[in-house]
Amino acid sequence: MRLSFLLLAGLIGLSGCMRGSEAETRPVPEKTLTQAPQEATEPLLPDAVEDTKAQLIRHAKAGSLNGLTRIAQKNELFVSNFGDEAHRTYWDLMRRIGVDPNLKLRGLFDEPVGIRVIDGERWYVWPDLAARDPADLIPEKLTFQDRKHLLELVGEEGIEKVRAGGGYPGMRTAIAEDGRWVYFVLDDEAED
Repeated sequence: MRLSFLLLAGLIGLSGCMRGSEAETRPVPEKTLTQAPQEATEPLLPDAVEDTKAQLIRHAKAGSLNGLTRIAQKNELFVSNFGDEAHRTYWDLMRRIGVDPNLKLRGLFDEPVGIRVIDGERWYVWPDLAARDPADLIPEKLTFQDRKHLLELVGEEGIEKVRAGGGYPGMRTAIAEDGRWVYFVLDDEAED
């Protein structure tokens, strides 16, 4: 008790020494700690992107890998994996090991969207962090909220891959501005 009293007295004494100093004359910031941070605005999706997204969500909610496969096959360059597996075969394999592509795709569309320009074409990418260049994804360059979100999405192992110079190492999907579904990858290899 006596130690607590001495500490309190010491702190009061230190604050008294600061009277008239710069610490007391600093302006109070207009924002307080209790104010909510400003929300980033989501980019407006073109109608073709909205339509494809709605179709994908409809099939994913129904648990239809066949429906997802039909949409994927409309783009001969669509990427679902980095091996030679057919989309449906790969997604069935993922489901058997406990990763439900339908559930994962729905989760991705709950994330914020980012934009990446590839060969002059806009791609709408979920989650938004997957649209960033590797150099801009380094955690120390991100806001606190983005760092926290990146950690939630890819974990410590993913963060280490980013620090080693890799691109976004987590699950991601993209739809081109003309409505083509470009990729839906569940592993950590780069799509570019």
